[in-house]
Amino acid sequence: MSTPHIEANKKDIAKIVLMPGDPLRAKLFAETYLKNYKQINSVRGMLGFTGTYKNKEITVMGHGMGLDSIGIYSYELYTEYNVETIIRFGSCGSYNEDINIFDIIIADKAYTKSNYGEGFGFYKDTIGATPSLIKIANKVVKDYKTEKKVFNTTVNSSMWFYKTDNIDVPKEFVKKGIDVVEMEAFALYSIAKSLNKNALTLLTVSDHLVKNEFTSSEERRTGFKDMFNILLKITEEL
Repeated sequence: MSTPHIEANKKDIAKIVLMPGDPLRAKLFAETYLKNYKQINSVRGMLGFTGTYKNKEITVMGHGMGLDSIGIYSYELYTEYNVETIIRFGSCGSYNEDINIFDIIIADKAYTKSNYGEGFGFYKDTIGATPSLIKIANKVVKDYKTEKKVFNTTVNSSMWFYKTDNIDVPKEFVKKGIDVVEMEAFALYSIAKSLNKNALTLLTVSDHLVKNEFTSSEERRTGFKDMFNILLKITEEL
């Protein structure tokens, strides 16, 4: 069995799927952390791998950029492959002067200016992650020793990476309790809620949009290890 976007057989994908935007990050994650992994997808270059971590089967697969892209992959994984839990992990930009480069974000909620949720019967602009996953993430963070700060907050799932109008004003978002920006969590949470599945987003700050601080691609590749370790410890609790 396959879908238009995933070539894997049903048995090749685990009940727990970890999803970065970049398929090469999925490859790096599998090579670094998973045992006995095998590639299960390459359609459209969206690499996916299934292996084990501490004897637990895990799939790690890219989801691309934007609400629409993660929406396609997460929906097919939930509905066609009976995946129970998807955890997105990736990078974000900070609006808040107190949240700095390489700090870690647990995305309790996701906000969007789009109407994406209407396609799944959700008509509000904010939606939450699965409460049990938030609880597990906070437990793991409490026990995990890191010099990085960890924040629970609402993320802005923006439709735009580039824009000509200054419609995203950081201080206005911070006043609403929205401290960082990314592009996918709202779609993932909407789909998970509509299908009674589990979803969470874990992020590392790669850019500061107020202080104009930015990381290089190499810094992002090597500087996310704390997030990776937290992510793996979350999977141990599932």
